[in-house]
Parts: sequence; C-alpha cells; structure tokens
Amino acid sequence: MADTKREIERKYEATPETRLPDLTRVPGVSAVIDKGVAELDAVYYDTADLRLAAASITLRRRTGGDDAGWHLKLPVAPGVRDEITAPLSEQIPRTLTNLVRARTRDAEPAPVVRLLSSRDIRHLVDADGKLLAELSRDSVRAERLTDGGRTAAWDEIEVELADDGDPAFLDAVDKKLRKAGLKPAAAPSKLARALAETAPKAGKRATREGPAAEQPPGTATAEPAPDTAGAYILAYLREQRDALLAYDPAVRRDLPDSVHQMRVATRRLRSAFRSYRKIIDRAVTDPIGEELKWLAAELGVARDQEVLTERLKSRIDAVPRPLLLGPVRGRLRIWTVAHGSGSRRRAVAVLDSNRYLALLDSLDTLLADPPLLKAAGGAGARVIPKAILKDFDRLAARIDHALELPAGEARDLAMHDARKAAKRARYAGEAATPALGKAAKKFAKRMKAVQTVLGDHQDSVVAREALRNLAIQAHAAGESAFTWGLLYGQEQAQAAERERELPEVWHKAADPDLRAALAG
Repeated sequence: MADTKREIERKYEATPETRLPDLTRVPGVSAVIDKGVAELDAVYYDTADLRLAAASITLRRRTGGDDAGWHLKLPVAPGVRDEITAPLSEQIPRTLTNLVRARTRDAEPAPVVRLLSSRDIRHLVDADGKLLAELSRDSVRAERLTDGGRTAAWDEIEVELADDGDPAFLDAVDKKLRKAGLKPAAAPSKLARALAETAPKAGKRATREGPAAEQPPGTATAEPAPDTAGAYILAYLREQRDALLAYDPAVRRDLPDSVHQMRVATRRLRSAFRSYRKIIDRAVTDPIGEELKWLAAELGVARDQEVLTERLKSRIDAVPRPLLLGPVRGRLRIWTVAHGSGSRRRAVAVLDSNRYLALLDSLDTLLADPPLLKAAGGAGARVIPKAILKDFDRLAARIDHALELPAGEARDLAMHDARKAAKRARYAGEAATPALGKAAKKFAKRMKAVQTVLGDHQDSVVAREALRNLAIQAHAAGESAFTWGLLYGQEQAQAAERERELPEVWHKAADPDLRAALAG
C-alpha cells in the first residue's frame, strides 16, 4: 500500500560553521522546537544509464527517522514534488516500479548511490503549536555504489512546508535566511549533487554503465543548426514526448485531467508529424503516428465516457424538478457504470503493455536520430509558415463543405471532419510559436476558437445518441422517457446554435491579414 504527499521545500548551501538566524522573527513563527538528531541511511536506485535522475525522479530505500521505507519522488514544479511512500521491504515495491516503468522500461533499477545523513531537526510552530515547517540541517556523506565511483561530503539546510501549509510562508523564511547570508543550493536535490560529485573520473567510467551512461534516452547525436525549421520542430516533438512520459504516472495514479493531458500529447505528436512532413520524413513517422493513434483511442475510452457523463449530469441538474419524471438520476448511474466499468483498469493495462513501451522506444529512437528532410535546414521563419498555411487551406475546404450542407447527419459528419482539421491547424500554430512569435500564437488562438465551436457541436451529436439510448432503456423498463426527450431537444437546439455561430467565428479566424503576418 503506497501513500502520497505533496513535498514543498527549499534547500540552501551550508557548512559546519553556518549559523542560523533567529527564526522566531519570521512572521507567524512563535517558537523553534529542537526535535533532536536523526541518522538516515538511504540507498538510491536507478537504471545503469540513470534514466530516473535524467527526469528528476528519485527512488530510494531509507532507514532511520520517522518515515523509513521506500520513497518515490516525482517532480511537479521547481521545489515541489509528489512523494509516494511504501513500507520497507527487500525488493522495490511493484506499486513504485509501475509508476516509473515508462522511464525504466525493460531496465532493472539497481543501487547507484548511498547517502548517510545526520539530520538535526527543528520545527517552526505558530502560537497554537501548529507545525508551519520543518527545518533540517544535514551533514551528508555520499558514496557511489557503481564501479569507479567516488565519495563526497557536504552540509545543507532544508526547509519543508508542513502539510497543507501556505507556500508563501517559505518565502518569508527564505527572506530571513538569505538576509543571514545563506544561498540557495546549486543542486536541485541531494541525489543530483551526489551523482555529480561521486561520478567516476574521466576514463574510469563503470563498464556496466557503458559509454552512454548518465545521458538521458532520446538525446540526439547530431542537432540541426539553431533557428532552422528542423531545430524548432524537433524541440516541439521532444516537448510533447516529455509530456507523454510525465503524464504516464499521473494516469496510473488516476489524477484529475491526467488522461486528457496524456491524450493531448499523443495528438500533438501525431499532428506535428503530419503538418511538418516536409521537415521530418513521414516514411519514418507514419508508423509511429499510427501507434500514437492507437494509444489516444485506448486512453479515450475512459476520457470520453467521463466527459459525456459530466455533460449529461449538468443537463439533468438544470432541469426543473417538475420536469424530472421517473428515476432519471438512477438510470444515468446505471448507464454510467455499465459504460465506464473497468475503463481505468484498461488504461493502466495499456500503459503496461509491450506495445506501449515499444512506442516509447520508437519515439526515443526517432528523436535521437531524426529523419530530417532538406527543408529542415531552411530558416524556420521561411519554411514553417508554408506548413501552417497548408493546414489552413485544408480546414477552409472542410468548413466550406460543411456550411454548404443542409442540417442533418451529413452536416454533422462534415463538421466533425472540420473539427479535426481545426485541431491540427491549431497544433501547427502552437508548434510554430517559438519560430514565428505573436502571429503564430494569434493564429493558434483563432483556430482554437473554431475548434471549440465544432467540438461542442460534436459533443452534442454524441450526447444525443446517448440520450436516445437512455430513453429506449427507460421505456423498456416501464419508466417515463419524457425527461430524456426533453434533454435530447436541448442538445439539438444547442447544436443548431453552434451551426449558426460557426460562420462568424470562421470569418474572424480566416482573416487574410493574419495569414499574411504568418508568411512574413
């Protein structure tokens, strides 16, 4: 069983002679309580090529102190990490290895560094004795556990915010410590410093780590020149690959919006492969794109059901009580359970599959040795607009086709196709923003507006189908289908409203001056 907490802390350089200021002068601090010294023994685990460290992830087994056990720390923001803990055991708990499987894949984490820390602990408390933060003064000795490794020693000071504390309190403590002459630690974590200071000397690197040791997977061997189209698009692709990896443990932990964000990363990658096929060879990217399509579809089973359920719930909540005829909420719960049962387990099973891990390997290989075409060497400001404008033309043709059709199923399908084209054009604009600046950012914003109108229309199409099925089920069970018909009519009216909005939104998005600005 694993527990999770949000760790928010600041680290400072120190020496044995460093003196702390009077922290009771920090606003809100009534007393500083000495909690004694704890002797901590932590062994950090990683792959031979240090993939976890490259992603700022730490996995350790620690004894001593009041939180002995296995600790996995996942980065959230600078100075903020989620810490997942599990009880002490001889082997790494599967609950933790599963959370880093996208990083380790088939490599087995093994001991790489041991840290022995003598921790002098003090609690900063308010007038009621409530803990505000824990300050620890650590004397650390690090030992590399791989061949050729060295040892290192240093002192440091940490201030960790109490659970549910106000992060602004750390700012007040920071101000006091800096005024006393303390400086923020150069390394983001003890592990990062230990790896840097205990690394084998040049020419003595451990043979089992190999020549690529301490290099993150996916590092390119030959980079395109700065400001070229290839440099900009590769940077975007790597950003999305990194997002995919970062959201993997969040999906496994069932965190809010994680499935959606991971799915967005897959779509952005696939969209970039298509939009920028003159820059990066689609003969290589097309098979990867198909695998990304598969992953997005599998993740979508849970996400689409979640979105649809929330939409229907909000509709029911807005219906006046006299118009809620029959067990409407109960019927929706039954339908939701039937359609959503096992969806999260299915998503996790996909992330544990060999097919998914092979996809990650393919992305790393692609980005390590990118199949760039001749256009990739051209200036980004000259090459990239052509791709964006081609996506715009594709969208324009689909919008025109949809608007020419009468209301009905054919128009619904055409607007759905236009929505996908709008999303692709938007992502192309987002990818181009570092190269083209405000013009690309504005273009992406306009495409998003079009996508939103078309997306809401498609959501209504899907909702109507669900409402029709719910009405059929209610009728078959002897229940009134009146409310489901009422909601169907509301969705139909909303879809018609989106169809009326589309020409105006599209006219603004199709501004020729904006396209001229993109082309320079």
